[in-house]
Amino acid sequence: MTRQTLTPLHRRIACQSRLFTSLPQDIADRLLDAAHVRRLRRGQVLFHHGDTAHSIHIVTEGWVKLYRIAPNGTEAVVGVMTRGQSFGEPIALRRAAYPVSAEATTAAELLAVPAQAFLDLLHAHPETAISVLSATFLHLQGLVEQIEQLKARSGAQRVAEFLLELCPDGVESATVILPYDKALIAGRLGMKPESLSRAFVRLRDFGVKVNQTSAAIASVTQLHSLAHDDGSGALCRAI
Repeated sequence: MTRQTLTPLHRRIACQSRLFTSLPQDIADRLLDAAHVRRLRRGQVLFHHGDTAHSIHIVTEGWVKLYRIAPNGTEAVVGVMTRGQSFGEPIALRRAAYPVSAEATTAAELLAVPAQAFLDLLHAHPETAISVLSATFLHLQGLVEQIEQLKARSGAQRVAEFLLELCPDGVESATVILPYDKALIAGRLGMKPESLSRAFVRLRDFGVKVNQTSAAIASVTQLHSLAHDDGSGALCRAI
């Protein structure tokens, strides 16, 4: 794992994360002055379940999965983080043990913000605590949405939503690169690999063609309608 200093682009990406977005610019700058860059190879572990947290991390390039290994050896994917997303804020600020492990699923680059630097600023500027509360709320909101997706949506709808997240804004058709292997996609969506394959087949009827590394989407509008059908429409009944 190599380290390097931050560039202006790193700082812009960091300031878009849920942790930094509500911070005053001068406070954000001081925190980023204390941060450093970490580069990971695909498959390289950032930290293990049970390690003591010392830093808050922000992804600037690539993808990082957060996961736990169940007693039976099964891997449960808790989340997959990508550019502009931060993780580990409450754990690092408490110097607690990580409840998950983190591993790069592609070549990845992250910013590591020392927790002590953030704690020092919190003591000097208590008003900045609102940014931590905001980041924690957004994380909780994301988990609630993920649970809702797993419980209330069909497999094809989950895959449709996943593909929509990869699409550029404002396009009607797109070819998107799958950011990690299909076994990990299945784990992220709470599906078995064979269920994911069946969902890909069903999405062909909605103009989606998936190969090993990409997905061609003929109509983003139609895919969005499928993903957000509440069960009463013809689209949802079709899957």
